[in-house]
Amino acid sequence: MDSGWSRRRFVGALGAAAGASVLSGCGDGGTAGSTPARPSGSTWPGATASASAPAAKEPSGQRPLYLGTYTSMEGGGEGIGVAAYDPVSGRITGSGTITGVPDPSYLAVHPDGRTLYAVQERERGAVTAVRTSDREVLGSRATGGAHTCQLAVHPGGRWLLSADYGSGTVAVHPIDASGALGERTALVTHSRPAPGPGQEGPHAHQILTTPDGGHVLAVDLGTDTVYSYRLDQRAGTLTEVARAHTRPGAGPRHLTFHPGGRYAYLACEVDDTVSVCSYDPSSGRLTIGRPQSTGAKADTNYPAQFAVTPDGAYAFLANRGDDTIARYAVEADGARLRLLGTVPSGGTFPRQLALSPDGGLLFTANQRSGTVGVFHVDGRDGGLRRAGEPFASPVAVCALPL
Repeated sequence: MDSGWSRRRFVGALGAAAGASVLSGCGDGGTAGSTPARPSGSTWPGATASASAPAAKEPSGQRPLYLGTYTSMEGGGEGIGVAAYDPVSGRITGSGTITGVPDPSYLAVHPDGRTLYAVQERERGAVTAVRTSDREVLGSRATGGAHTCQLAVHPGGRWLLSADYGSGTVAVHPIDASGALGERTALVTHSRPAPGPGQEGPHAHQILTTPDGGHVLAVDLGTDTVYSYRLDQRAGTLTEVARAHTRPGAGPRHLTFHPGGRYAYLACEVDDTVSVCSYDPSSGRLTIGRPQSTGAKADTNYPAQFAVTPDGAYAFLANRGDDTIARYAVEADGARLRLLGTVPSGGTFPRQLALSPDGGLLFTANQRSGTVGVFHVDGRDGGLRRAGEPFASPVAVCALPL
């Protein structure tokens, strides 16, 4: 395999015919050589802004939206897409690109909103900081692993956590007062347990802080395990305190917490299931519940990610392959998910979901169609209604509404 392609991205480029193979990574490359047409109603300037160019002012009432892509893939983008969305209508308007950040496939923002962070999903994994006020790239740091695929900012704002899919490692970097990153303070490899059926090694797919801030959890698709760590907030080191195991071969991908903080929802992409997990804040231990349906009807489906409404009443799941969004009612204070049905995602291969801060809009990054879909969320019944035509964004793999 070419060193510029992670296992995650190679799988997607194989297309739907390869869905039954063990190469069921999270990303896919769309259709080689194709460039998505611009849907009607969308705006995406052809020229890109340099990293140091002044940020365009957003129209009154509009909110920022950042878009992740693959730059090394044919038909991909040129960097981090910069846009704005209307929180009432859901309409997206593009305003350029932050260049100089290769393969920014996942994005996160600092709690103060002044700094954006992006992975560099390449053989030599890295993380990058970008100042949001003027789009200035503040620098990058190597993670010490391969194909960095996900990252998160610790709630205190002093540490950046990242996961390396290719090497099965997780890393920690300090964040200084300007938002820039310092040298890595921790690198942990998931060497145990042994990789699950059909896996050639560990694949750290996600890292996140628990809602109480007491623990850091890392989801590893290759070892079928969710690892719990304590973060030393002075030294920036990780100490393992617990492990939770899925069924062998389940391939856990992404964990999303209920606002109550005692339950979380796990998407397992290899066996096409989801599970409700309970979390014990005192020990950091996660307990994974029984597998449940994703609602998908397609022969091959890879569930990607949950999004939970701010009031904790509803949860949504991206189904890649089925190209739908599953809707769940959340019951028993977060302890139960009840499948309500599915709706079309408005594109092909929905890689990621994100809710606007008020929960009124749901964004879907549709990787193979190169579009971002927007839905109005009905707070009364969790219903989803399309907010106009999808917005064109090359190889859309992450949408971050602020």
